[in-house]
This record gives sequence, C-alpha cells and structure tokens, in this order.
Amino acid sequence: MTERTPRHGLDAMGIGTGADIFWNLETAQLVEQAVSRGEGKLAKDGPLVVTTGKHTGRSAKDKFIVRDATTEDSVWWGKVNKDMSPAHFAALKADFLAEVAARDTLFVQDLYGGSQPEHRVNVRVINELAWHNLFIRTMLVRPEGAELAGFTPEYTIIDLPSFRADPDRHGTRSETVIAVNFTEKLILIGGTAYAGEMKKSVFGLLNYLLPVDGIMPMHCSANIGPDGDTAVFFGLSGTGKTTLSADASRTLIGDDEHGWSDTAVFNFEGGCYAKMINLSAEAEPEIFATTRRFGTVLENVVMDEASRTLDLADNSLAENSRGAYPIDFIPNTSEHNLGPVPRNIIFLTADAFGVMPPIAKLTPDQAMYHFLSGYTAKVAGTEIGVTEPEATFSTCFGAAFMPRHPAVYGNLLKERIARGGVDCWLVNTGWSGGRATDPGIKRMPIKVTRALLNAALDGSLAQAEFRKDPNFGFMVPVAVNGVDSAILDPRATWNNKADYDATAGRLVDQFVENFAQFADHVDQGVREAAPKVTANA
Repeated sequence: MTERTPRHGLDAMGIGTGADIFWNLETAQLVEQAVSRGEGKLAKDGPLVVTTGKHTGRSAKDKFIVRDATTEDSVWWGKVNKDMSPAHFAALKADFLAEVAARDTLFVQDLYGGSQPEHRVNVRVINELAWHNLFIRTMLVRPEGAELAGFTPEYTIIDLPSFRADPDRHGTRSETVIAVNFTEKLILIGGTAYAGEMKKSVFGLLNYLLPVDGIMPMHCSANIGPDGDTAVFFGLSGTGKTTLSADASRTLIGDDEHGWSDTAVFNFEGGCYAKMINLSAEAEPEIFATTRRFGTVLENVVMDEASRTLDLADNSLAENSRGAYPIDFIPNTSEHNLGPVPRNIIFLTADAFGVMPPIAKLTPDQAMYHFLSGYTAKVAGTEIGVTEPEATFSTCFGAAFMPRHPAVYGNLLKERIARGGVDCWLVNTGWSGGRATDPGIKRMPIKVTRALLNAALDGSLAQAEFRKDPNFGFMVPVAVNGVDSAILDPRATWNNKADYDATAGRLVDQFVENFAQFADHVDQGVREAAPKVTANA
C-alpha cells in the first residue's frame, strides 16, 4: 500500500483477483517492468520500443456497443456503431473477470479523460501488459499524486490482449473484441495488442457523454497564437493534425481529441500519438525530437538490435508506426491543456486526386457540409487491395468514434461557429498537379501549407483577392505572399485540363452521393452548400 494506491480498490468494484497489482506506477517504473518482462526494448536514446503483432491499427469491425434501454434511442446504429446484446456482454464480462482473477500480475492506472475539471470523467484502466499501462498513462490526463488515494472511477477499461473472444458465446465477429457498455460504465478490450484501442475508447465515451451538456467533442488538434487566438484542426489520420499543430510559433493544446465548452477548448488527453513513418528532423523537428526521449513509447518502429538505432523510414512492421509521448515533450505547450474558444477552424484533407485547392475559405453552411462529409483519400500502398486513390468519407472527421447521430455534432458545431464568429478554412495537404499515383506527382510541400495556414491565422489572408471554385463553391485565394500563385489553382497545375475536369466531376459525384444520408437532417442552407460541377472554359 502506497500513497498512489486508491482506497477504492478492485474489490470495491466487484472485481476479484489474486494478482499482484501495481497501482499507478510512474513512467520509469513501468519502463523497468516492460523491459524486465520482455515486452519491449530501450532504443539508444531512451524511448521504449514495442511491437503490437498482427494488429497495427484499430480493429473497427470488432467494436460493439451494448444495445439496451440506455442506448436504444441515443446511439446512431449502423455500420459504425454495431450492437451487442446484453446477454452476450454478460457472458463476455464473466469470462473477462475470470481471466482477471487468474492473472499473476495486473497494472492499474487511475486517470482523467478531459483537462477541464468540470467536464472530465474518472477512468480506471486495468492492463495485463506494463507497456499498455505506460501508454495509457502517457495518453490520458494524469491526476496529481495527492488525488489518487481518493480516486473513485466512473468508467473502467479492462484490456487483455491475450483474451480470445468466442463469436458463438460472445456475439463477436472474431477473437478480437472492443465492447462498450454505457449502462455498466465498462469497456472490455481483448484479442489485440494495439494500444490505441484504449485511447479511442475514452474518446468515444466522451463523444457520447458531452453533447448532453452542450459540449462539442472534436477529433482535432488545437493550438494558440501569440495573441491568444485558438485554432482547431479537424482531420482524419494522415492529414496532418499532429504535424501542423506542433508549430514552434504557437502554443500546443493537443494533437488529437478536444472538447469545446462555453469557456474553452480543452484537450481530452495529456499526451500525443504521432505517426512515425518517414519522420524527419527537417520537416517535423518537434515531433522528431520525441523519438530521442526517455518516456516515449514507439510502436512498430524498426530498430537495429545491436546499435539500438531507429529506422523511421522502414515500414516492414507497419505503415502505421506510432509514437506516444507526454504533451510537454513538445516545446511551448499549454500549461493546463486548454485555451480560449477558437477564432479559426481548419478542416484538413489529404486529397489524393489533385482536385482540392491548398486552401479555401468556407461559409458556416459549407463548414457544416464538409464537417459532416469528413473527406480525405486513401493512397495506393497504404492498405491491402488499394491500388488507386480512393475517396474516404468519415463524418465529423471521426465517424468511428461518434456514438450519436452526426447531426448532433454538426448542429453543435454550427451553433458554436455562429456564436463565436469563427472563420472556417479547408486545407488540402494532399497532392497537386495530378493524382497521387500519376508519375512525378508529389504531395503538397509542408512549407506551402504552413505559409498558407499562417496567413489564415494571422488575418492577412482575409485581405487577399479570392475566386469562387467552380466545383465546390468555396472561395480560393488568387495570390498569397511567399507562395507560388500557380499552386493555388489546382486545375492550372494539371497538364491535361480535361483529365482534371473529369476527375473533379467524379469526386463531386462522390460527395453528393455520400451526403444523401444527411440531407434530411440539415437545413436548406447546408444542402445548398453541396458541390456542383460547372463547365470550365
């Protein structure tokens, strides 16, 4: 028993076990445990390097929400939010607790989901792996030592990678399961060693709870300018949320998950979770520096066994190699993980078709349209079976984590944009001059993206001359200081203009087809914000 051991233990929760329980260990202790147990190895400069086996990303098809009186009318059931019966969950819970009872060792962390005290939840995480416990301690908000003794969990996560679900007994699709029970306030994760399932489970939990109180939950990064202007960056994985928010000239609030209350934008987390593949000191110096810090957890990053040097360009273990590190590893971070309500909102897309301009200004109706659309594109080579660019629409830029109907989040966003007079921008971090698979076509230079963002955030872009995009109807700057004007008009960057027009037409059709599911849930202004192909001269 230590000062970090809570009075409200597992027995008070009805969880029995004969295991040695390591309560609320700190970073160095957990690293020692992980190394001594053979769960990971230390790299030359200090980070812990681990592998996650066959699961190198989320198992979205294996996630379920228990369908009962609490959730029947409040969850948006369908392909994303799949249901599990209370009976199947009861069997799953019984088998999980039997496994917990039989463990020799368990690691438990008591943490907060949410940095604004009046809007956070107490989360207890029970792990069989020390490095998982370190990961979630890194990613969520850590209570002060004095708060731990009196900590009482509201929600509990039990994560057992060695557990194998039985589809017949548990109603699952496979041996992997992520089961969320909002009534019992319990989340069970089994059959996968990918640690990101824990963090995204907390995100989904807050996405369910906060809208009831009028709080807008967001899959976004956020930072603050020198004048106290908060910017929010929405975007799916690979669009640049983490990279663009880690700006040495601005104060970082967080890189992935936030809430927007009446008084603040607040980080749900106390850490960052960045892609590591092809990371460089030149392009992303702040994030690169975290790969040389004790306390960083590197997942599926290739390391030379003898020298313990890292090869961040090697994707042989995973295209989705990741690094988890405390947020204060990034210089110039917000002391309390929160900032003022936003002045600017940026929707990030990595358009692999070369159709979207590098930046465009949106009206509030267009902002809601693009928020509900959540467009980006998959690129050939990143997933099995993807040989050509594919459009991806993930509503609210995070459909997989949104339990309620998208209109709930869309209306909250529109209300808050209107209330705060927020400027909204669409930024394409993808490709220009052709499709991503066309010979010689390169991704948008990060220096160009940063220059355009800086102009938007410091207000100077508002003084630029704009043209109306003929396909999407939003306003695109004609010239911006320090940026080659040719790149601002995507059609002009294509050698074959007819090919551009045909590609743009197909993308517009996909937008319209995808948005049909929301048309009855939005007002006429948002419906009229839909793109329309216009013949180009």
